[in-house]
This record gives sequence, C-alpha cells and structure tokens, in this order.
Amino acid sequence: MTTFVDRVELHVAAGNGGHGCASVHREKFKPLGGPDGGTGGRGGDVVLVVDQSVTTLLEYHHSPHRKATNGKPGEGGNRSGKDGQDLVLPVPDGTVILDKKGNVLADLVGQGTTYVAADGGRGGLGNAALASARRKAPGFALLGEPGRSGDIVLELKTVADVALVGYPSAGKSSLISVLSAAKPKIADYPFTTLVPNLGVVTAGSTVYTIADVPGLIPGASQGRGLGLEFLRHVERCSVLVHILDTATLESDRDPISDLDMIEEELKQYGGLEDRPRIAVLNKIDIPDGLDLAEMIRPELEARGLSVYEVSAVARTGLKELSFALAEIIAAQRAAKPVEEATRVVIRPKAVDDSGFTVTLEEDGLYRVRGEKPERWVRQTDFNNDEAVGYLADRLSRLGVEGELMKAGARAGDGVAIGPEDDAVVFDWEPTVLAGAEMLGRRGEDHRLETPRPAAIRRKDRDAERDDADKEYDEFKPF
Repeated sequence: MTTFVDRVELHVAAGNGGHGCASVHREKFKPLGGPDGGTGGRGGDVVLVVDQSVTTLLEYHHSPHRKATNGKPGEGGNRSGKDGQDLVLPVPDGTVILDKKGNVLADLVGQGTTYVAADGGRGGLGNAALASARRKAPGFALLGEPGRSGDIVLELKTVADVALVGYPSAGKSSLISVLSAAKPKIADYPFTTLVPNLGVVTAGSTVYTIADVPGLIPGASQGRGLGLEFLRHVERCSVLVHILDTATLESDRDPISDLDMIEEELKQYGGLEDRPRIAVLNKIDIPDGLDLAEMIRPELEARGLSVYEVSAVARTGLKELSFALAEIIAAQRAAKPVEEATRVVIRPKAVDDSGFTVTLEEDGLYRVRGEKPERWVRQTDFNNDEAVGYLADRLSRLGVEGELMKAGARAGDGVAIGPEDDAVVFDWEPTVLAGAEMLGRRGEDHRLETPRPAAIRRKDRDAERDDADKEYDEFKPF
C-alpha cells in the first residue's frame, strides 16, 4: 500500500461568485420603494499552505479533485450573499507547484508560506448597487463570476542540509539511524529504503537535517531503479555525502567505481555541480573493510575529498563526521546573503493603455480581449434585454465601439469577446451612449429590437432628406 507520494496532479476549482438580486422594495403605502436587491457573495479561493506536520502528498494522491465553496446569491432587502469559504490545502515544506507544461508557478519553502492556486469568482452586483440618476430602478442584476479552475502539479523536494547518496545497501539508513533519532527500515537486501528519510542532528551549537535518499544504480538519472523518482530530493541539500561500502560482496564493485558511477548520475541529472562533497567509508568494523578503506583513502583525498572512516554498527567515527558536517553547514549558512523583505513593486498602467485589444481575424471576426470586457460579459444575463443594454453602455464608455470603428468594423459584422474556447459572439450594431431615457419597462431596452436591414435604413434616410429639401424649398424667403 502506498504510504509516500512526492508528485501528484491536482485538479483545483475555486468557488463561483453568487448572483446579484433584482428586487424592488414592497411595503404598504410605499408603492415606489425603489430597488433593494443585494450583491452576491464572493467565491472561495483554493490556497496551498506549508505545514511542517505534513510530510507527504499522499492525501492528494487519493483525492486529487478539490473545490472551494460558492458564494451565496444576494437577496431582497439589501441583503448581500455570504462569501464562499476558502479551501486551505496543507502541503509539505519544499513543495514546488508547476503547471501542465512544467513551468514553475511557486516554490513553497518555510512554515506558513502560501500560494493561491485558484481565485474565487466575484459576486454579482444587485440592482440596488446598479441604480443611478438615469437608471433609477434597474430590472436586472449582474451574475456571479465563475471561479478559476485548472490542473497543477505538486512536486515535493526534501528540505535538508545534508543528503546521503550511494549504492543500495551501502549503509545510508544505518548511518542516519545512529546520527539522529530517525528510524528508517534497515535490512540486508537492496532497495530497503523506498522513500526519503529525514533526521535531525545536533553537533555542538549547530542543528541540521540529514536526508537518506533511496539507493542509486547505473542509469538512475534516466529512470532505472528509484533514482529518477527521488533524485529531486537532493536538489535543496547544501552538502552531498557519498556513502561508500568497503565490505561489498559483489566482485564487480569497489568504492572507487561506486563513487564514479554516483558522480556520473548526479552529473546527468544536473544542477548539483557546486555542492561540497565528502566521502564516508562505511563498514570498517569488518576487517576486510578496514583494510580496503586504508588502501583507497589516499586516492580519494587526491581527488580533493574529505574522507571519514565510520562504522554505523560499531558507532565508530560518528562524532568526527557529525561535527565536520556541522562546520561545513555553518559556513554555508554564513555565506548565504541576508534575505531582505519582499519589496512592494507598483507598476502603474500606461497612459495609452486602454485595457483591451481589438483584432481582426482571418475569418472576418473582430475579437475583443481584455480583463474588463471579458468579466463584464461573464456577468451579463443575456436573457434580460436591459442587462444587455447595460453591457453595451459599459463597452461604449470603455471605448470598445470606437476601437471597433477604427479597426474597420461595420454594422452587422461579427464581434467576439473573450478567448476562442469561451467567447460570446454577436452581430455588432453601433449604439448611442444612453441611459434610462432609452429604456422601456423594467427588463427591456428598445435599442435591442431587431434592427432594420441596411438597405431599408438608407432608403428611409434618403426619403427624410428629400422631404426636408422639399419643405425648405416651399418656405424659403426668396
């Protein structure tokens, strides 16, 4: 049964905003109570938060679909809807968030670090909030905006100061069990360690964490064994410790060849060239192991490696090793630049930035893209003519109609607002910026009546001009 998961694909969906309410106040002896529809509540966000008590992504492996709650709709009597509750998902320290293409979205390190994976939708305004001097009693309300949704990938990269790397059964688990309080599984067969193990070591005044990574074999960086799955767990480590088995029973292996193989796999994986390395010759409690350690020690030192001879079983040389690691880690921490508080960067919008774009596509369709136009379309109830007229007014005030005219759009041309997969397409009819005086009964807008064909409009216009010319000729003073 799976007990450790360090990579999952998560399907997240934020809550939808609640719809606004279109209501008119009704009370005895007060026939003109006015609009009193409340605004809908905001949808809940999906938030990832680092929790030190969480060590695996197992929970999301079994239930990868997560959704926040929706906002409640507004009600009459100026009662706003309740906001949706945020969905907070705890993740282990060192979790990296990627999109489907592998691009890093966030790197969560440190207790309490948060990332909003999906934003909740805005609540729709009720008709009380939409009332104005020209539109005193709107017969419509705005719809709640849908919450964002999508797929993200969570990858866990262990946050540790020291990484123990080596062949299977080299003694990594035994070593971490005697250096710290960790209790990994230990047995006399390869690949005993199937998941990374973490331990905390105290050496003098320095406290550091040490990670036992599953054994590596030739081709680990290409997917053989467990290497490709767990090599990511050494990326954050400050020191790499090669655990070399001096008492191996395999005739085709020796500590030097093991070291060369592990270094080649680390090189193929990439990104670890600058990490300091030390060599630990393990199992010197065995006579042949001690003799071999003394033979190869000069060659390892000639390569620039600090060499330590230890025995996890006899607990020999552990104190020297732990203090040497503490010294290296303390130097690494001191060399790190001091982290400065995140500076708030304000980037004002350019003076000539209209907030939207109008492009003519190959099929003759004019496409409008922009945050505001797309949001306004999502919040419009197209079954209500007055709401559609209100949308037309907003687009006109924003300058969309002017840009369409500049782009060459004419009455009857197709216009799409939004991306291709989720756009509203309509035949464009230029409107005059107007308010309540052009509205009929609540929920109606005369501008949205079926327009006359262009040929009839030209004929009527020419007839009106002829009538005006005749009237002028009859009453001219000379």
